[in-house]
Amino acid sequence: MDNRVFLAFDLGAESGRAVVGSLNENRITLREVHRFMNRPVRILGRLYWNVTEMFQELKQGLINGVREFPDIESIGIDTWGVDFGFISTNNELVGLPVCYRDSRTNGMPEKVFEIIPREKLYQLTGIQIMQINSIFQLYSMKLENSPLFNSIHKLLFMPDLFNFMFTGKVSTEFSIATTSQLYDPINNRWSRDIFDALDLPMEIMPEILDTGADLGDIYPDIREELGVRGITIVAPAEHDTGSAVAAVPAEGDNWAYISSGTWSLMGVEVKEPIITKESMDANFTNEGGINRTFRFLKNITGLWLLQGCRRSWEREGDNLSYNEIVRLAEESKPFKFFIDPDDSSFLNPPDMPSAIKDFCIKTGQGVPETRGEIARCIFESLAFRYKDVFETLKSLIKKDIDTLHIVGGGSQNILLSQFTADALEVPVYTGPVEATAMGNIMVQAMAKGAIKDLEEGRRLIKNSFETVVYYPRDVNLWEKEYERFKNVIIR
Repeated sequence: MDNRVFLAFDLGAESGRAVVGSLNENRITLREVHRFMNRPVRILGRLYWNVTEMFQELKQGLINGVREFPDIESIGIDTWGVDFGFISTNNELVGLPVCYRDSRTNGMPEKVFEIIPREKLYQLTGIQIMQINSIFQLYSMKLENSPLFNSIHKLLFMPDLFNFMFTGKVSTEFSIATTSQLYDPINNRWSRDIFDALDLPMEIMPEILDTGADLGDIYPDIREELGVRGITIVAPAEHDTGSAVAAVPAEGDNWAYISSGTWSLMGVEVKEPIITKESMDANFTNEGGINRTFRFLKNITGLWLLQGCRRSWEREGDNLSYNEIVRLAEESKPFKFFIDPDDSSFLNPPDMPSAIKDFCIKTGQGVPETRGEIARCIFESLAFRYKDVFETLKSLIKKDIDTLHIVGGGSQNILLSQFTADALEVPVYTGPVEATAMGNIMVQAMAKGAIKDLEEGRRLIKNSFETVVYYPRDVNLWEKEYERFKNVIIR
């Protein structure tokens, strides 16, 4: 294989990165060429994304990438799901995108259910009911009588907004579109039933393109500004989890995954969406994947809990690294405190350690006092929550799962990975850490003909990094403590 070079922009809720992927000799090698902070900004009580600053950082990432790798063929952008911005008929940005953690969606699902019953909404979309979903954000704007509605030409999800800034192309990609709970997966289109029922203007929704679509060249003035040429934009799986799952180095069909980061997303790949009463009751979701597959999964609050604690501790002057936090957790006594990671009190508290302490007090467990006790509580509770979802997942797909793959930044957490193997009683394969960037680059390479198909791409990824495997230990103890965890959480 001749050397082929692609650039992935991977934007998360805490940071963004520009990663160059080089394909050569049946391997993918990655090099991070730019990293920047990405946190929402609170203005007069509302939480916004600073998209102009983020776009400037993307341009800097492109400059850095081309400086070091002049032969970059294309760019792909992935981000988190559900959030969106708007453009006018004059191709101008309209306002700032609001962050999904903003309070405007509080109570909004219940208002939508008054018009579209919960069961009907799930039947139409197959998407897990979460108050952060695009449907609730958009409907909140309608109820607020937002003046933005009078200026909207098109709604663009976050990666589509940056693609528009680079190319002027107005479109969206399959995987990011499905996260909105506005998409009809049975008929492969925006749901007319939803837009009509909520009296929302469906004409603001962009055309939905397949994963891997070529979006064209970068604007001439941006090429001139940045001193680049001959680079096109390709739509990878624009939802970051879609890109991460594309990079799972798995074989066969008896495996599940966790894409582990701010959120932990556990699921399987399926060819058709699973939309049943049982999947609705379990609040599982059907999000788009590569090759028009679906990611049948459950969103679980993930390392957001630890990230929130770390920020609070930094404010107190204790700047702990993640490795130091893991060490403190490892040294702490096991199974003292449990939380429900998905409890609403952890969505966006002003102080995460205090929220965890309050939960433990409320459930009669006492108070975790040390940094290590709080971290251990998070890791053990996450592992038990994974077990909850894992058992439900197996019952919904009606078959056994003998292997779990953890990809993404959370796969580096050796303690949580071992706890997960212990709780689930299956081998846990970890990595790649850079799954999202690898999946993004793999789709670009497929679009450009450098990789034949998904199977070849996954083999290539498997050849490109070392896998760490965690085998179950002390399963009887973990099973016993799991019963205690359930008793605490169910109170």
